[in-house]
Amino acid sequence: MNTFDAKKVKDEVVAWIRDWFEENGPGCNAVIGISGGKDSSVVAGLCVEALGKDRVIGVTMPNGEQKDISDSMMLIHHLGIRFCNVNIGDTYNTLMKAVEEQLGTLDVEVSSQTIINMPPRLRMTSLYAVSQSMNGRVANTCNLSEDWVGYSTRYGDAAGDFSPLGGLTVGEVIEIGLELGLPVELVKKTPSDGLCGKSDEDNLGFTYAVLDRYIRTGECDDPDTKALIDHKHKMNLFKLKPIPHFEYEI
Repeated sequence: MNTFDAKKVKDEVVAWIRDWFEENGPGCNAVIGISGGKDSSVVAGLCVEALGKDRVIGVTMPNGEQKDISDSMMLIHHLGIRFCNVNIGDTYNTLMKAVEEQLGTLDVEVSSQTIINMPPRLRMTSLYAVSQSMNGRVANTCNLSEDWVGYSTRYGDAAGDFSPLGGLTVGEVIEIGLELGLPVELVKKTPSDGLCGKSDEDNLGFTYAVLDRYIRTGECDDPDTKALIDHKHKMNLFKLKPIPHFEYEI
């Protein structure tokens, strides 16, 4: 079985980021939503190495109070990058109230998925607002493991202009984070969406270690877990594809 060379891959991702910006935004800034988790931390670290800290802008986006905002600030201070704080709380409350009122006229209640997915979409709106005002390009911070089973919000955290971690599993992202010298408590922080109070693995029904192994080797010891992963993969592939459109033939 091939071993993962974190330094080699880290250097390759850094070079890829540089090349992407040269082609798609020479002199532009990388704008990154800093959640305090491993993915945004690693993306920020990679961008700093690729572009320099003066071209990396962190954006914290709490929904009212965020208990782990100190983790976001730890990463920002560690890297020495510029940052701004856009609190989406008031906007979320206003929009949710309006949606609730209008759905009520249709005798429909707001679904749990609506409640979970609205904040990530508001955060992506905020990132693009900052980016377009600061000559930026928005970083997508999803990794291959999350993308594989659709564990992201379409037009929320699944959006962005470039995706440094889209080809790397959770385990590989952690190794690159350690290679970058990022704070261990951030790199190895238990993954959570910060919305429903559960860890990613609780929500998914399997561990990232099991998922990563299946992605890289095709091996999964438990048939039920394999079937669950395959089902999530199949049902969420649409999130990774361009919007389908009608092909008009002259």
